Amino acid sequence: MDNNNCSKRIEELQENTREALQRALDPVAAMELIDTLQWLGIAYNYEQEIDLWLNKLSNWDASDDLHATALRFRLLRNDGWPISCETHLRLSISDMEQQLRRQVTRALELPRHLRMERLEFRLYIDEYSMGSNFSPILLEQAKLEYNKVQSLHQIELAELSGWWKQLGLVEKLSFARDRPMECYFWTVGILPEPKYSRARIELAKTIAILLVIDDIFDTYGSINDLRLFNDAIQKWGLDAIEQLPEYMKICYMALYNTTNEIAYKILKEQGRNVLPSVRRVWMNTIEAFMVEANWFSSGHVPNLANYLENAITTSGSYMALVHIFFLLGEGISHGNVKLMEKPYPKIFSRSGKILRLWDDLGTSKEEQDRGDNASSIPLFMREKNLPFEDEARECIMQLIGNLWKELNMELINSTSLPLPLIKACFNMSRTSQVIYQHEEDSYSHGVDNFVKFLLLKPIGM
Repeated sequence: MDNNNCSKRIEELQENTREALQRALDPVAAMELIDTLQWLGIAYNYEQEIDLWLNKLSNWDASDDLHATALRFRLLRNDGWPISCETHLRLSISDMEQQLRRQVTRALELPRHLRMERLEFRLYIDEYSMGSNFSPILLEQAKLEYNKVQSLHQIELAELSGWWKQLGLVEKLSFARDRPMECYFWTVGILPEPKYSRARIELAKTIAILLVIDDIFDTYGSINDLRLFNDAIQKWGLDAIEQLPEYMKICYMALYNTTNEIAYKILKEQGRNVLPSVRRVWMNTIEAFMVEANWFSSGHVPNLANYLENAITTSGSYMALVHIFFLLGEGISHGNVKLMEKPYPKIFSRSGKILRLWDDLGTSKEEQDRGDNASSIPLFMREKNLPFEDEARECIMQLIGNLWKELNMELINSTSLPLPLIKACFNMSRTSQVIYQHEEDSYSHGVDNFVKFLLLKPIGM
């Protein structure tokens, strides 16, 4: 099916579904339809209709129906409504029919709330098609839209790859990671909605450059060179590169030019000068890298709290979220622009801490091999007097669980930040689990299969 016919067919299917949402459905049927749309990854087409239903459901009592209560809780909580958990699903599994039991068991192993959206859409489409009572119309729409969005992702990836090749960092810096596809994969996880195409491309550029800077600080640069680089970044000007060694000059110029270009595009599209803010977050990021480099150079081992406070910044979390705030351009006010600097919002730091902890779980062996003890696993072992690494890993998993509880409260309580940015914070935490869930360097192992699965393989019709 060519693009024109595909788009026309999608519009026909969307209209059919929109009419179904607008009909006088009973609340349970409406919730089940909305839930299916979200699982299939096509709910963004019906935001107005879904919002109307959520307003109705907020005042509806479903206490006599376990299925309806659980579904109402998830739909409202996912949209930021202040609603408490009233059910204990694990105790009720034995009373459920087999298909529902399978879904609930999977959710209890890793709740859907913690899963990467785009990956879940893909997995659920297969699961939905094998059910006994699926809707052929919704299934066709989901497959068509999934493949259409995947084609959009491939176009974005081609643009990013062209930019990366033209930038020439890897050709000049043989030690640097050459992973534009994985950098782009991050952005698909953080910003899954098709409308954020330009934001995904620009964000992926910042992540790709961050990885090169991380490699310079972790594996290549001498402590004196790193101090020169940090000094140059803090000055932020073309004359600052004269003091740098040759291999750092190209990295400095790549960061300088890319940041200015992103700021210029935002100025042109939104009429907003964001250069001071994005420049400042890069300065903070490089300064945090310098703190870690000084620790390593001097043999200093920080305590866990100091390590995590600094490591959130070196993870790139603040850098990414500040860029996302301005790239999306939604809900920006004079008041919340002031939040895009130290101390960053709590939701940024909690999301960033989850990312950093998953990063440490996934890359600890590589860090230990190069003699770096500034990682959460050895620090947990040291401070808690734990004899085995597995015990430290268990402590970190518990900490991640507690951070998710705090993050959930931020979804309810945060009123100063726009909802799309809050969702990006959640999605960053979700994506970090997919990226770093293997006990090895994620950029050369487990994530490759997910990248190919989501970005390169369409669903058969």
